Amino acid sequence: MAEEHPCQTPEGHRLCVNNCGFFGSSATMNLCSNCYGDLCLKNQQQASMKSTVESSLSAASPPSSPEIQSISTSTIAPVVQIYAAEIQIEKQIQQQPTQRPNRCTVCRKRVGLTGFMCRCGTTFCGTHRYPEVHGCTFDFKSAGREEIAKANPLVVAAKLQKI
Repeated sequence: MAEEHPCQTPEGHRLCVNNCGFFGSSATMNLCSNCYGDLCLKNQQQASMKSTVESSLSAASPPSSPEIQSISTSTIAPVVQIYAAEIQIEKQIQQQPTQRPNRCTVCRKRVGLTGFMCRCGTTFCGTHRYPEVHGCTFDFKSAGREEIAKANPLVVAAKLQKI
């Protein structure tokens, strides 16, 4: 006789394969609804990544000419690897936090967090923060003219048609 134990689940119900504690079904590969949704989402993301990589590779294909066709893929592969390595190095450089200089450029006084960053790109103490004092190389006139030109675009009326 078949006795049911409280520790065993009925035959129609199976625990999720990911051991999350919920019940799964054979329709969802023995996964619960949450885990099955996550699996489907991950598969969609992988498919979209694959399609974007393929489309970028096809878009970046060089124009066909007899000289380019004569190059074999064995000579192109190292170039692609070098290019990929350069991209990884650039990403690492961008991810590294930029360190602010902690001394005044003129008097070499430690400024810490109170240093003033000038538009010329250097750091100064409270005494040398003004452009007149430290001999700033930034062109404030042209920067002001550009800002005014962007803020006030030129308005030209349409010409009237003669009858």
